[in-house]
Amino acid sequence: MNSNSGTPAEFMKAAVLHEFGSEGQLITESIPLPDVGDSEVLIKVEFAGIGQWDIFEREGGYAEMLEMNVKFPYVLGSEGSGTIVSIGKEVKGLAVGDKVMATGFLNPKGGFYAEFATIDQKYVTLVPPSISIQEAGVISGVGITALRGLEDVLQLKKEESIVVFGASGGVGHLAVQLAKQIGARVFAIASGADGVEIVRQLGIENVVDGYKDDLLSAAKAVEPEGFDAALLTAGGEAVKTIAQMMKADGRIAYPNGVFPLPESDEVKAVSYNGDPDADIISRFTHYVKNGNVRAHLDHSFPLEQASSAHLALKKHYLGKLGLKIS
Repeated sequence: MNSNSGTPAEFMKAAVLHEFGSEGQLITESIPLPDVGDSEVLIKVEFAGIGQWDIFEREGGYAEMLEMNVKFPYVLGSEGSGTIVSIGKEVKGLAVGDKVMATGFLNPKGGFYAEFATIDQKYVTLVPPSISIQEAGVISGVGITALRGLEDVLQLKKEESIVVFGASGGVGHLAVQLAKQIGARVFAIASGADGVEIVRQLGIENVVDGYKDDLLSAAKAVEPEGFDAALLTAGGEAVKTIAQMMKADGRIAYPNGVFPLPESDEVKAVSYNGDPDADIISRFTHYVKNGNVRAHLDHSFPLEQASSAHLALKKHYLGKLGLKIS
């Protein structure tokens, strides 16, 4: 293992689970540093993203669904940013001292709710100069999920029209920006007046408040023939209305984890996973670098308040929540 004098001691602070369950199970304690394999890097974490899927993971949903061999203490966190402090001997294109962002869903060596994280180089990329280290910590998981839905599932093309439901949320606020970069006409449905304002600030002209606006009338005003595609990053009654906005051959998709499920007799939607791989990380990073794609960080909690951060996931917030690690 290549390292430098900045390599830490053998223990680190982390928010851990000793059993799956409620947010109260998240406690901060000192645990051993993860080791670094030949193709891995060790990151001193500065910011970690918090996502809705973290709740399902915390409750043991993924462990049960995937029949995982779980070892406790267990560290959550599938995205983060920081500085590389050590690299394996087969790592190429990354060096000690690099500022990086990484996405590692169900990482076997532990997640980003910790002072340090070890992750395979294929999930690590340099922080684009157009975003801050805070944004880098929270942007990749939702960005990759949004891009997977838009490009790979819906196969959205330039000049097509798309509805993004949940446009002021984590996946949604990245989806509207990416869809605009693709060249599609975007109709955004946000949550509340503050949600509408955030989406407008991201450069989206056609945005309505899903809580109070007449969605069907607003949609018909901009796309009287109906929409080519829809990305649902939230569930609920409005999904049935969105189904009425679509062209006969319109495509609808939603990432797994959206609740309540957008499937019904009126709505035929394709579900998908936002799993990271080298290809989609590269594509997403390209959009961030070239398209002024940004993340909105609503609030950042200290690591010791990870349980409070999980409670905040159940309340109204815009964009993303994060943990400030160092």
